[in-house]
Amino acid sequence: MDFYCQSCETAMCRECTEGEHAEHPTVPLKDVVEQHKASLQVQLDAVNKRLPEIDSALQFISEIIHQLTNQKASIVDDIHSTFDELQKTLNVRKSVLLMELEVNYGLKHKVLQSQLDTLLEGQESIKSCSNFTAQALNHGTETEVLLVKKQMSEKLNELADQDFPLHPRENDQLDFIVETEGLKKSIHNLGTILTTNAVASETVATGEGLRQTIIGQPMSVTITTKDKDGELCKTGNAYLTAELSTPDGSVADGEILDNKNGTYEFLYTVQKEGDFTLSLRLYDQHIRGSPFKLKVIRSADVSPTTEGVKRRVKSPGSGHVKQKAVKRPASMYSTGKRKENPIEDDLIFRVGTKGRNKGEFTNLQGVAASTSGKILIADSNNHCFKVYRYLQ
Repeated sequence: MDFYCQSCETAMCRECTEGEHAEHPTVPLKDVVEQHKASLQVQLDAVNKRLPEIDSALQFISEIIHQLTNQKASIVDDIHSTFDELQKTLNVRKSVLLMELEVNYGLKHKVLQSQLDTLLEGQESIKSCSNFTAQALNHGTETEVLLVKKQMSEKLNELADQDFPLHPRENDQLDFIVETEGLKKSIHNLGTILTTNAVASETVATGEGLRQTIIGQPMSVTITTKDKDGELCKTGNAYLTAELSTPDGSVADGEILDNKNGTYEFLYTVQKEGDFTLSLRLYDQHIRGSPFKLKVIRSADVSPTTEGVKRRVKSPGSGHVKQKAVKRPASMYSTGKRKENPIEDDLIFRVGTKGRNKGEFTNLQGVAASTSGKILIADSNNHCFKVYRYLQ
């Protein structure tokens, strides 16, 4: 067969060109085969490019599973050795903790194993299709190449575009915390298995500390941990590290505060200007957007107009930023003896308490009073304004 019918997409002989395909456009078979070879080669190259990242993800997730298993085994040893030293009344709690460990391990292992199986299946599909297509390209006849084009083109496209779960969907954290002093009276609640579902690929950072940094001024960055589905984690104790690199390569000091609700504060103060790099890692993996580039400037370089506009347009609900309280300096009329001037800088009225319910607030952003006796309070963490009435 030396000809190819473009309408029927099939190879044919010379007699067919004069018979049932007489009115169809035909071209030499060699030309079409070369076109199909080139097309298949492009598709093959595209799908093979996915293998390195899948291999990397397989290795990384396998390592997490291995570490998770080792952590589980280590904690099992800790639990056994600890409870063997205690009285027989601890055995009930021992069983509860082991079961809790197995549940947490099972849930984590199931997620990671499912992800691993998906990646292995994708890897096997790519290798199988690639080997089959490559065999046809290298050793197949022209007819076989045409058949492979029909059979494998759509499959190769699907594999090249398939969304593989390359980022870990769980972590390997399994911790065991225990106290051995004074436990006989509280043995029923002894021990806790600590873990989170936080993953670095979904965890985000916000705050003024990621925008404009001024020399000598305390800055804050809020890290919000999330799980594989992008849902907020509501517990602390995650393995979070922060590294602030100076222009000369040294590391600046900072402090991470665990709010015990899935959010963390990184507090730092920079003493010189320049371009800094902030690396935030969760379980030794960069969180989303990390490393961050910071521009540190002098306070004299900050435009008063720009700073004023920034204060006015800032949304109280953006970024989950917790502002640090700053004590207001005394006015020229105030003195060190508070009783001599009971109004200036003295607390004369208190409203609300800390919390998220009615009449409570967690991150006070501003207070204003009206002539009608109303007090308005902006609370960014609760995303609301609250109005109180001042009754004298």
